[in-house]
Amino acid sequence: MNALLELKNIRHAYGRQTVVNDLSLVLKKGAIGCLLGPSGCGKTTVLRCIAGFEPISTGEIALNGVVISSAGFVLPPERRHIGMVFQDYALFPHLTVLANVGFGLHRMQKTERAARIHEMLKTVGLVDVGGKYPHQLSGGQQQRVALARALAPKPDLLLLDEPFSNLDVTLRGRLSLEVRDILKSQNATAILVTHDQDEAFAIADEIGVMHQGEIQQWDTGYNLYHRPANRFVANFIGQGVFLPGKILDPHHVEIELGTLAGEVPHQCMPDCQLCREGNPVDVLIRPDDIVHDDASPLQAAVMHKAFRGADIMYTLRLPGGGTALSLVPSHHNHAIGEKIGIRLEADHVVAFSQSTSS
Repeated sequence: MNALLELKNIRHAYGRQTVVNDLSLVLKKGAIGCLLGPSGCGKTTVLRCIAGFEPISTGEIALNGVVISSAGFVLPPERRHIGMVFQDYALFPHLTVLANVGFGLHRMQKTERAARIHEMLKTVGLVDVGGKYPHQLSGGQQQRVALARALAPKPDLLLLDEPFSNLDVTLRGRLSLEVRDILKSQNATAILVTHDQDEAFAIADEIGVMHQGEIQQWDTGYNLYHRPANRFVANFIGQGVFLPGKILDPHHVEIELGTLAGEVPHQCMPDCQLCREGNPVDVLIRPDDIVHDDASPLQAAVMHKAFRGADIMYTLRLPGGGTALSLVPSHHNHAIGEKIGIRLEADHVVAFSQSTSS
């Protein structure tokens, strides 16, 4: 693998408080990575360590095979050839859009500099606003100017720190896709930090779910959702509930709603003692695993409903007393307390032993 960025067992602490603990990751050239997690998990600190704003006490950070941070050594940020898009965009209010985008291009010849500025404004779709000032732009336009400015010097790596947090939900969704297209068109290597799963899924090729300063799983969005490595990832990604189950054999587990086929429990190795027939497990059931079916003899009572336009998210009381979620097309509009027919339609198992919290 052609690794552009590599973090090897890095640690960072503020006094006695460890914020990043023995963290490692590898990002290949041209890939978009994401650090995803709740507030306080250490994701922004990792970004600051990569940028050179914070030191590390152990491990090392390498860019293009060259160590840029290690214990007792921090290459200054301006010598790392890393671009950054900040949460508040950090545009210079007294400079025009043209001047903002060209700020890091002072070593270029005038004609070359003008051509690069025009190229970047064309890339982000803002050629017509070059003479305006940041305060004259919308939030989405300011975000794209900040992206153009960061990409203009052709950095080896681009860092994006919660770049959409100041925008409304609708604009965030649209810009997420636009930013991915822009980064890919420039063959840029980037790391995004966010707490928003939708942003992570829309932009990143690989995502690292963080918790208490550690990466719990570094994987594709699909695998994080369908093949979570542990309970934290399973609970954090998407929506779902755990239902009690029982192992029938190494490939089947039985729950109240039926029998699921797959490798169970999810975290077990083939020789694991917890995987034996009859052992209890907790099985993760997603809203899309439970299908509304009027013809099904299995019924559940509607406890709560959340209208989402095309869909309704139902919280259901199962016959055995447990609860589950089901995402149903909104033309199936049922009342609170009403019983509806459901059936299990899941083609894989995500299960964890009831005797472990990992």
